[in-house]
Amino acid sequence: MVFGGIRLGKRSLLLLPLLLTLCASGGCRDTSWPLWQSYAHRFIDSQGRVFDPQGDQRTTSEGESYALFFSLVANNRASFDRVLSWTQANLAQDDLGQHLPAWLWGRSSDGQWKPLDTNSASDADVWIAYSLIEAGRLWKFKPYEALGRAMMAQIARTEVANLPGFGPMLLPGPVGFQHGQNWTLNPSYLPLFIFDRFADVDPAGPWRQIAVRIPTLLEESARHGYAMDWVQYVPGDGFYPTTEQTPDHDQKTDQPGGSYDAIRVYLWAGMLAPGTPGRRHLLNAIPAMGAYLGQHPLPPEKVGEDGIPVSQNGPVGFSAALLPYLHALPGMSRVSAEQMIRMAREKDPGTGLYGKSPAYYDQNLALFGTGFLDRRFRFGTSGELNVEWKLR
Repeated sequence: MVFGGIRLGKRSLLLLPLLLTLCASGGCRDTSWPLWQSYAHRFIDSQGRVFDPQGDQRTTSEGESYALFFSLVANNRASFDRVLSWTQANLAQDDLGQHLPAWLWGRSSDGQWKPLDTNSASDADVWIAYSLIEAGRLWKFKPYEALGRAMMAQIARTEVANLPGFGPMLLPGPVGFQHGQNWTLNPSYLPLFIFDRFADVDPAGPWRQIAVRIPTLLEESARHGYAMDWVQYVPGDGFYPTTEQTPDHDQKTDQPGGSYDAIRVYLWAGMLAPGTPGRRHLLNAIPAMGAYLGQHPLPPEKVGEDGIPVSQNGPVGFSAALLPYLHALPGMSRVSAEQMIRMAREKDPGTGLYGKSPAYYDQNLALFGTGFLDRRFRFGTSGELNVEWKLR
């Protein structure tokens, strides 16, 4: 039997009554997108600014980039334009074609609301450029595509480095990620489908070379089968887990491992279309999370660089992010069903969001995970976005 895109075996059928609760709470496909509507009501203001209530009402370029993508998936052009307009005016000096967006915006020490850090974040930049290009194609509006192409040119010029002995790769931002002859990278900033799409749009750019190297980067840095948040590239020696470093002081924080960044690596890998070059290589590089969930009911919040979970019971967004990944692995129907049940139990019928105190990041992961499973969107083998509303 197939439920929510997941084939259930005999053991999993015992879980069906609880899975039906998920549909009753709005987790199954509908002609509208209740979770997106609830998210927009809670986290996006009337101007198109995405804010984090648990993060001092601050805004990140990541939040704006995801809101653009979800607006496109929802076929909500008005929302798309509001988010795009606010992002350009407040993060990009009124022109994304000339300025990549500042990654952080909020109230400064002098009481003004403005960019708090003007360095850009390349994960947001590639998502914004991708959403603009696909919006131009799907809505047949060439100015979107032109703006996306202009952003791609900036990304190639300022956020791509040629790593000695490896080749071109996306840096996390323009400033602060090269340390002498070593480079700091973030695997979760590298959704393969985005770079496949960029390669079709701009064959002369570095995108194809980046795309073919992403599986190798992940394989070498996930030494124990778990994705890491941050990795360091040492020429001649490869990739090693590391910690995020501040651009100005190279000051390391916390301990290397995989947590809130790395969870997206499983999400991006799981959403790749069957037949995509590199898909099997990517999934084979990160088998440990699937094996762990075969023995534990909840994903770990953090895994150490040695491949040992050091913090148990990750938030509900982790379960959502892992649904496409589990769906892509053979024999994981029971594990997938358990994560869906967990999500159903933690969905608040009053807010339509996940968790009694809904966290901004959890909802974004849930929008990706459940939107994909409900077939609201898919990525083609060349990275193109396929959306449900074009098929109606």
